[in-house]
Amino acid sequence: METRVAVISIIVENEGAVAAVNDLLHKYAEYIIGRLGIPYRAKQVSVICVAMDAPNDAINALTGALGRIRGITAKAAYSKV
Repeated sequence: METRVAVISIIVENEGAVAAVNDLLHKYAEYIIGRLGIPYRAKQVSVICVAMDAPNDAINALTGALGRIRGITAKAAYSKV
């Protein structure tokens, strides 16, 4: 199956949603290359960047599922590779 390298940028505005985000990331762990989380206390948000090497369907499914969680914004950027 063909895969692509992508990053998903996640903004967490609802601290209560962190468990749901972590559960989803665990579900897609086989595709995750790395993850970086940055708490921005001055604005009471957290920024998470997730690097993936996965089929398009998996990237889209994870991004969509994250975006459906209340207080979470998620966007994906794809490499041309």
